[in-house]
Amino acid sequence: MPARLHHEPIASGDPARWLALTHGICGSGGNWRTIARKLVARRPDWGVQLVDLRQHGRSEPGEPPHTIAACADDLRVLIAGELAATPVAALAGHSFGGKVVIATRALVPVVQTWTIDSAPEARTAATTNDTVLRLLALVDRSPRTWARREDFVAALVADGHPMPLAQWFAMNLVPVDGGRFTVRLDTAAIRELLADYGKVDLWAAVHDPSRGDVELVIASRSTTYTALPTALPPHVHATVVEGGHWLHVDNPDAVVELFAERLPR
Repeated sequence: MPARLHHEPIASGDPARWLALTHGICGSGGNWRTIARKLVARRPDWGVQLVDLRQHGRSEPGEPPHTIAACADDLRVLIAGELAATPVAALAGHSFGGKVVIATRALVPVVQTWTIDSAPEARTAATTNDTVLRLLALVDRSPRTWARREDFVAALVADGHPMPLAQWFAMNLVPVDGGRFTVRLDTAAIRELLADYGKVDLWAAVHDPSRGDVELVIASRSTTYTALPTALPPHVHATVVEGGHWLHVDNPDAVVELFAERLPR
């Protein structure tokens, strides 16, 4: 059974069309709230639905198997059901979410799909960034509850992670009784999602012209793509943007500008 997904509408006025925008692994739709607010100010004809994927944010965890296909089906059900009154005409996803929206593109009628530093290719162990796996390993060997959020952040930094990454990951702490905090992530399920993300190759779905345009946004200082795409069909456009993998943090104005310029009018 599909997971029921939490979504947050961001709009300026009464937009005719909506962009469903989702996040990377261990993140949430709220990571993109600033981008969404700036975008709808520039393009009030569009609204943005910030979506939490299964096992993330305030969405239901969903039943196994936890795969890209399962995430895509969750999103399909959301778009066809709860969001039917606010028609979703475009999809966008960062990192893990990029593969989810490419898979969803085959299931729902949209005019445009965006991947934000998310290569459609399968990834081997040699090309996989192990940062998230290290974070999950730390969660597994640490106490499940923490007295203070700052203590959790300090533990991440002591494990060798930069402060901005530690503060972002600490957004997965939620309050529990007694004023303490616990990590809301099911680390086994997150590993299952990551494993499938590495296995799945979605270039064939990208090359299918029947579901509208595809915008591949590539971070200049990221290793997500093993090679820049070449000889793309007319409906697929690749744009390199200055910044690291976390483009919405490194270069948010450029991301907003791209969306504002290229979302259909």
